Amino acid sequence: MPAGRPVGQVTRDVDLTETAVRQWVVQAEREAGTRTDGLTTDEREELVRLRRENRRLAEDVKILKRATAFFANETR
Repeated sequence: MPAGRPVGQVTRDVDLTETAVRQWVVQAEREAGTRTDGLTTDEREELVRLRRENRRLAEDVKILKRATAFFANETR
């Protein structure tokens, strides 16, 4: 996007919404390190991965608790 052109003009030229282009610009600034008010793409991907892993580990803990209770009853 050429510098100095209004966002509205650029969006009309490429048939996009102004909101989408502004969000892309903000995200590009985050990626470049000139903004710190949100997550970069890498940080967002890591957050998704960690949340997924957290859910899996929580499920593992539930299974282990059930197994512990089962075997505790079996040994009595």
